[in-house]
Amino acid sequence: VQLQASGGGLVQAGGFLRLSCASSRRTFSNNAMGWFRRAPGKERDFVAGINWRGGSTVYADSVKGRFTISRDNAKNTVYLQMNSLKPEDTGVYYCNCGTTWGQGTLVTVSS
Repeated sequence: VQLQASGGGLVQAGGFLRLSCASSRRTFSNNAMGWFRRAPGKERDFVAGINWRGGSTVYADSVKGRFTISRDNAKNTVYLQMNSLKPEDTGVYYCNCGTTWGQGTLVTVSS
């Protein structure tokens, strides 16, 4: 499974971004997916996860109520809608499927 993340960029605090992660394999539809992020100087941390049907989601406490993870199995794509962004959301965001990681997309939130 290969994962291609996109949608990162520079945004002001309070703004929004939508990340996408496309898979090249149909096996995507049978696996849970997740988003992680690595803030500058920190370890990679869990952000959000979604089961393969898309009916169950889980979020890190720091993003609850602001971020929404979703997936479109027909397009082999998982999304992360990020609203009310804060400077502390800055980091490289990675999508994950089992033991496979995407290359990361940089999100920078200015104050």
